[in-house]
Amino acid sequence: MGEMEQLRKEADSLKDQITAARKAVQDTTLQEAAAGITVVGRVQMKTRKTLRGHLAKIYAMHWGTDTKLCVSASQDGKLIVWDSITTNKVNAIPLKSSWVMTCAYAPSGNLVACGGLDNMCSIYNLKGKDGNVKVMRELAAHTGYLSCCRFLSDSEIITSSGDCTCVLWDIETGTQKTIFAGHQGDCMSLAVSPDFKFFISGACDFTAKLWDIREGTCRQTFGGHESDINAIGFFPNGNAVITGSDDATCKLYDLRADQELITYQDSGIMCGVTSLAPSLSGRLLLAGYDDFNVNIWDTLKAERVGVLAGHDNRVSCIGVSSDGMACCTGSWDSFLKIWN
Repeated sequence: MGEMEQLRKEADSLKDQITAARKAVQDTTLQEAAAGITVVGRVQMKTRKTLRGHLAKIYAMHWGTDTKLCVSASQDGKLIVWDSITTNKVNAIPLKSSWVMTCAYAPSGNLVACGGLDNMCSIYNLKGKDGNVKVMRELAAHTGYLSCCRFLSDSEIITSSGDCTCVLWDIETGTQKTIFAGHQGDCMSLAVSPDFKFFISGACDFTAKLWDIREGTCRQTFGGHESDINAIGFFPNGNAVITGSDDATCKLYDLRADQELITYQDSGIMCGVTSLAPSLSGRLLLAGYDDFNVNIWDTLKAERVGVLAGHDNRVSCIGVSSDGMACCTGSWDSFLKIWN
């Protein structure tokens, strides 16, 4: 144990050195830099569409790049691809395992993926020859539940898991290309950078890690949260990341400054953050909470500028379409709502 203690002390002193180095280069704060900017006016959004069809809790949703279609996953054992404008169901895919926790739409629009307590990432081809949607690949190697998955292309996907790792897969061969290990707790969510060169993961060890996809290495680690990180996303320009945690706060970290810039919290909010999505410009942050609401934050001023209230249960997922024109919330009340 003596050696372990020594190593622990050494690690702690290194962490202190990193903190000191970050402090040394902090020449200003976001509050000071944004002092001359006025708070965004009250943001009021209306429910434009309600997507009905799931029979149980919705756990995840993801927009397609065409801004019209989105996919949702529910524990009724269905993956549904929706036309968000007409509210029609384009595909309803029955799943082998109903314990699904995540879903993803490929940038090409050809594939969707999902996974959950079956420890597998199942890839479905929406553009099959005979029009039927079939399982194209089942990616199995994780030893824990699948918490999140995101496509890089039709041939590559990244998954995060309760086994504390993230994995880059080759979809064609069904093999693991890279294993990203380093988190000390279940990985809960991941987001890919706008240039597809990096991804960020949030975990139950209260930290977020930035990974280089090509090198397979961890580039930066961000601490500061006091509980599990449930949701994570990139700032639209790719220079910062946003995290949402069970400690009832969201945080913005700048990748170039290598440190936390600002915390989004309110004494009236006592419940955890389940999901988040920045607006197209990044000026607004939409965050879903355990109290059935979505709060809208001004990212520069850290003030609450709006609330989306309309769900009768926990908001489990949220997404802003790639053109920034609408946001979609999914809830345990079995409905998806489109707002703008």
